[in-house]
Amino acid sequence: MTVEKRAITLTVLEDAQQEAAKLDGCSVLKTDLTPAQAPKEMVHDRYKDLASVESAFRTCKTAHLEVRPIFVRREARTRAHAFVVMLAYQIIQHLAACWSPFDITVEEGLHALTTLCLVEVAPQHAASYHCIPTPRDAIAHLLHNADITLPKAFSLSGTRVATRKKLQSERMPQ
Repeated sequence: MTVEKRAITLTVLEDAQQEAAKLDGCSVLKTDLTPAQAPKEMVHDRYKDLASVESAFRTCKTAHLEVRPIFVRREARTRAHAFVVMLAYQIIQHLAACWSPFDITVEEGLHALTTLCLVEVAPQHAASYHCIPTPRDAIAHLLHNADITLPKAFSLSGTRVATRKKLQSERMPQ
């Protein structure tokens, strides 16, 4: 039995590679409209608008806002829910623009901000107060780019806020 030596040779066709690279990042949009009805620039712009709307819905349903269908019986409450979601989406868009130089997602930035804490300072012969310690550099940069200034010190009223509310008294009779 004889053993033959085998070799693999790689040949790069520069012309073919450059021709194929011309279409990198391109997409093809097909429409039944004539160029007179909708020029190619208009079709492209409407497609990008559609992609941004899809991204907005995806953001509202997942990630930060986790909006799910809610069942409310009054039109005003439905409108209020939609209004709050749109405001939250506007905040997310603003933070994304502010934090784009850091190569960080809004979700990662918000998670980093959860490490901020409130410290109670209680001197022996003076009134106690609360303050936020100086944040570490990464968080300070996030706050600075979002143009957020934290207060140096503040006092709390001591009132506890209940976040769960029984709704039986507000339900509509059936």
